[in-house]
Amino acid sequence: MGAVLVDIYKIPELRKRILWTLGLLAIFRFGFWVYLPGIDIPGYKEMVNTGKGPLDWLTMTSRLTGGSFTPVLFSLGIMPYISASIIFSLLVKVFPALEALSKEGEAGRRQISRYTRYATVVLCLVQALFLVWNWRSPTSSGATITLNPGFWICALQLICLTAGSLFVMWLGEKITEYGIGNGTSLLIMAGIISDVPQAVGFMIGKVLGATPDERPFEVTYCLLILGLFIAIVAAVVFITKGQRRIPIQQQRAVKGRRVYGGQRQYMPVKVNAAGVLPVIFASSLLMIPTLFLQSIAYAGNNWFYGLLQILDSAFSSNGFLYIFCFIGMIVFFTYFWTSLYYNPVEIAGNMKEYGSFIPGIRPGRRTAEYLEKIFKRLTLAGAVFLCLIALVPQVIMGNVPGMTFIVTQFLGGTSILIVVGVSLDFVEKIESQLLVRQYEGFMRGGDDMHRGGGTEKKTVPAE
Repeated sequence: MGAVLVDIYKIPELRKRILWTLGLLAIFRFGFWVYLPGIDIPGYKEMVNTGKGPLDWLTMTSRLTGGSFTPVLFSLGIMPYISASIIFSLLVKVFPALEALSKEGEAGRRQISRYTRYATVVLCLVQALFLVWNWRSPTSSGATITLNPGFWICALQLICLTAGSLFVMWLGEKITEYGIGNGTSLLIMAGIISDVPQAVGFMIGKVLGATPDERPFEVTYCLLILGLFIAIVAAVVFITKGQRRIPIQQQRAVKGRRVYGGQRQYMPVKVNAAGVLPVIFASSLLMIPTLFLQSIAYAGNNWFYGLLQILDSAFSSNGFLYIFCFIGMIVFFTYFWTSLYYNPVEIAGNMKEYGSFIPGIRPGRRTAEYLEKIFKRLTLAGAVFLCLIALVPQVIMGNVPGMTFIVTQFLGGTSILIVVGVSLDFVEKIESQLLVRQYEGFMRGGDDMHRGGGTEKKTVPAE
């Protein structure tokens, strides 16, 4: 490990990219220490410490989109940009004009990116309005966060939240351009792991603060939580690296006295090709109705507000409506995102054009049908896995007494999925930089690892 770090330091370009990444991430985390104007900071901290009000679940959910429900400069995080990207990803498939624009090369992609930024500004204003209204409205416990919530204070908070989210979007783009890995994913991961020290401190405090009679129980309790965490990490790594290898045979061609082709290759198809994106997208979109209900549900006492409070309860951490919508969106975005990665008709056409075929399957339409069947099965397995992982926080919070949302956030399968996925991608990016310069990298587990996680085609002797 030490030798690898020395090799990284020897490469000026790689060293510069890593320093850029760490520096921009530090700026991102600094924004969560800057409170918005007009906020009752002591009152807010007391509300969080007592666990009153509807803040816990929103805070935990917002971490999955790189933000925080705390009244700070970067409260919105990268969430509006993610939402805008989702909208335009869907619109490109619906409107032929946008689809044609996306196929015009770099110029078309820049134009769509510009439209996405415009949509991000609009979503920033809308989501910031919900947050500001929520902070000035009394919660179920009767408390408010904003002191003297007049027009100018609320307008200033709205501007600060919008500017902060746009700055976070800019940070993500600069990390992608000058750093290592995907900037948006790294920002989300930074928001998740920022709660790890607090979660560990809570678990240690439960053990140290217990009476001598309760201490064995608390130690066993913490060990079970640690075992659950290790099991979830192992499952996430296994599914993230898992793939189905489809054998591909090349046609033989005789030229003179030599025989070309005839080699057996394979096409790797990941079990979870969509990665963590479906969970992030689902969490981002569900934040909108959740914020809306939290903003107005407790503003009155008549039958209409009572109905909104029932809906707000249904959209809580263990609410049936939230869980149903969350699972439905995860499944939808898993299939949608996988369809962007794997187009069976296009793959079958390319194979036929280059003289490749799947043994036992006719080229052309039959190959496309065979690939589509495999893609659907793997996508279903990946969607079920993502749903099970995403439900871990709800199960823990609903069935484990004394569990706070900080620990649930730390143990949540979704958080682990994001952290593991982004970390593997980050390490593989560094690995590729080292291998280009013939240095030994972090991963030493065979050719699959040395070639970027086993995602490239490999040639094996023909049968």
